[in-house]
Amino acid sequence: MKHDQRRRQARPLRIVMAVAALIVLAAVIVAVGRRHTGAPEAAPPPGTLPHTPATYLGVYAEKVPVTYSGVAAFASETGVAPDVVMYYSSWYEQFHASFAKTVVQHGAVPLIQIEPYHVSLAAIAAGQYDAYLSAYASAVRLFGHPVILSFGHEMNGNWYSWGHQHASPTAFVAAWRHIVTLFRDLGARNVTWMWTVNIIDLRHDKIPSPVPWWPGNSYVNWVGIDGYYFKSNYGFAPLFGPTIAQVRTLTHDPILISETGVASNAGQPGKIADLYAGVKAYGLLGFIWYDAIDTNVANYRIDNNPAALAAFRQGAKTYKWPGT
Repeated sequence: MKHDQRRRQARPLRIVMAVAALIVLAAVIVAVGRRHTGAPEAAPPPGTLPHTPATYLGVYAEKVPVTYSGVAAFASETGVAPDVVMYYSSWYEQFHASFAKTVVQHGAVPLIQIEPYHVSLAAIAAGQYDAYLSAYASAVRLFGHPVILSFGHEMNGNWYSWGHQHASPTAFVAAWRHIVTLFRDLGARNVTWMWTVNIIDLRHDKIPSPVPWWPGNSYVNWVGIDGYYFKSNYGFAPLFGPTIAQVRTLTHDPILISETGVASNAGQPGKIADLYAGVKAYGLLGFIWYDAIDTNVANYRIDNNPAALAAFRQGAKTYKWPGT
């Protein structure tokens, strides 16, 4: 259901020098200050963000985090100022504090999907990447504002190196727990940890239940679910309902539709209305709209569809925004 060409460009080469400097700093931090033992915690921190249902309306826009222009254009076109802005982060890529500051200045929260492309999950769990992770955690802590972090999203799909049929759920869980514990030990308590899965598709075990990848309540604050309206006959309940049911066997943590969109040929106005209604009916936090063209798959942008823009604006009026 997902696709490797989608939405991002790998950027590890151009950040090697910057990361090298961060690694040196992190090595000092690890030597003098970290208390990481790998022992599980009894309960997660209380969280840093409100979690009222039908509260969040976020966006992923093209060219983030290089520029905020795509997010600004989305807000102008829809008349809706997003309160979550998401971007994807390659392994070894540093935390984009300047972009995150811009996000906060616009009244939103940064959401980062950390992607461990072709990185050993066992090596992460064993601490072999602690220098990089410690530098990242320290940067997030110094940032000081709420941040939503996710690691290895859509792991129950088979299109990523860390996912189904490429790495074991046990290895994923160990890596996730190690990362969360390290961040907490370094004082990065401004993080809301979001465990992000793909909607299930049980035909031929294509996209199995995410249950085997569950790290445990002590390591998760929110759950994210990714899924798209590819066809005109898709509806919220059959699209997301089975996955929500599986998640609810694990936890009562708040759920965010963390990546979604409606293909341009799938009846965008009606499906956008259905998305808003589904979020409210299931008591979910909200959704992140994927405002981009997915190469060779679908165009999810709505800037050239007045009816879709109107549906987006109308749906937003039904939301209860944080602080209201």
